[in-house]
Amino acid sequence: MALQDLIMPKMGESVAEATIIKWTKAVGDSIKQDETVLEIATDKVDSEIPSPFEGVLQEVLFKEGEVVQVGSVIARISNSQTAYTSPKMVSTEPVLAAASKASTPETPKPVVAAQASNDSRFYSPLVKSIAKSEQITSEELAQIPGTGHEGRVTKADLIQYLSERLNPDTSQKLPKKPSQALTETITPVSPKKQEVTVQMGDEIIEMDRMRKLIADHMVMSKQVSPHVTSFVEADVTALVKWREKNKSHFEKSYGEKLTFTPLFIESVARAIRDFPMINVSVDPGGTKIIKRKSVNIGMAAALPSGNLIVPVIKQADEKNLLGLAKSVNDLAQRARAAKLQPDEIQGGTFTLTNVGNFGNVMGTPIINQPQVAILATGTIKKKPAVLETEQGDVIAIRHMMFLSLSYDHRVVDGSLGGTFLRRVADYLEQWDINRSV
Repeated sequence: MALQDLIMPKMGESVAEATIIKWTKAVGDSIKQDETVLEIATDKVDSEIPSPFEGVLQEVLFKEGEVVQVGSVIARISNSQTAYTSPKMVSTEPVLAAASKASTPETPKPVVAAQASNDSRFYSPLVKSIAKSEQITSEELAQIPGTGHEGRVTKADLIQYLSERLNPDTSQKLPKKPSQALTETITPVSPKKQEVTVQMGDEIIEMDRMRKLIADHMVMSKQVSPHVTSFVEADVTALVKWREKNKSHFEKSYGEKLTFTPLFIESVARAIRDFPMINVSVDPGGTKIIKRKSVNIGMAAALPSGNLIVPVIKQADEKNLLGLAKSVNDLAQRARAAKLQPDEIQGGTFTLTNVGNFGNVMGTPIINQPQVAILATGTIKKKPAVLETEQGDVIAIRHMMFLSLSYDHRVVDGSLGGTFLRRVADYLEQWDINRSV
């Protein structure tokens, strides 16, 4: 009987570690090839890990909640149905409670970079990167209280600490750098957290991991970027009629549904080529603009849980309508099934969110950092509108929709933001109704 190692797979170019959320198989369970063995989470996305071979789960080397480096052996699977007992076996039931028992053998731990001599906590690459950019020393990092698993410092903990460090009126907990004395005298006072009174009958719901990440990201975006939102109303009658005329033929010919999303993305990509300074980011120091070469458009997608995820269509400006439709449908389906890979939600340079899916006429979306703009498309409604004709003005029933663009006013002024938004609307309004599929 041979044992096969189950390895923590590489989940993307920038992903070096993952947290084990749940073992879906217990020691002794039979496993089929490509059957899910465990669920993991990275800073980017949650994923299921299938077994590359068939057999019996003989040994589990990491518990639920532990952080594992990519490439580490996380379990061993035998290629025989015969039961196998290992002195190092760690039961997956109940893993968190068993972790404190001395009778449970020590399991391998991921190798991490050395911290301060008096600090044995693990720090994720994201936390280390933020600490380095903010010039936080190892000694200072060791003093920050952590709210993560086993006291780990999360991104939210670090952002909160940086806010308090710059504001002497809201925190006296940790030492501040002498060089920041001048900064503190001109930094606006951060709003204090409001106390919430729980009343009889109220239900307290713990945020899941993804909702916490979304909350942190949204708060950070509003703190970093001064948001401005512009609106236009577009007459998309030609676009609607073209889609109605061609959607059945498109699906029969290519096996893909033709939704409005790829049509919107095509128009956005064309407008980005016309106004490349909307496709930029601001460096962490806030003094340099990074002009993006690639046009990678993220599309916000709602999950069954109610959370939000933004898969990215890479090089969207280089794809034809069929390519965009395939990408949109594939990413949307796998997002709902929690099958996205970390690389598929990274690298976006601009985001589109379709609030019209929920019957909303318009929205004021929050910028998806480190991007500088996000476009919201509202629902398409039939409305009476005034048309100018050679015979004079007439009132006709038209398909109308609102577009709204939120942008970072540090680098995108009203002229660029407004003109770009108008160009997107122009491309939608000028859709060729005789265009072939």
